[in-house]
Amino acid sequence: QVQLRESGGGLVQAGGSLGLSCAASGRTFSLYDMGWFRQAPGKEREFVAAITWSGGRTNYADSAKGRFSISRAHAQNMVYLQMNSLKPEDTAVYYCAAGGQVYSGTQSPSDYWGQGTQVTVSS
Repeated sequence: QVQLRESGGGLVQAGGSLGLSCAASGRTFSLYDMGWFRQAPGKEREFVAAITWSGGRTNYADSAKGRFSISRAHAQNMVYLQMNSLKPEDTAVYYCAAGGQVYSGTQSPSDYWGQGTQVTVSS
């Protein structure tokens, strides 16, 4: 069992940066690939970025490539998403996820999810 809690969301101007954190609890955290997804108003939840359980590989949605960076710290049970050059279209609730298919960007009913953190980018 893994529990996830996101933090770090807020309001930022276009072109600015924001860092999100995901605190995980549960002794099996280090065994899971981790990812970030987001859901904008009126849209389906979509993949943003993911990192393997070892931290050795990362995967990004095209919209995040070159601007966002995902990382994890096993010792602190944390996963991070650094977001730079933010755009108004990045406005969404951002969710941290853990699961077997997260790395590929696939959402599965067996995944673990946090409650989400709001990111708002003003133009």
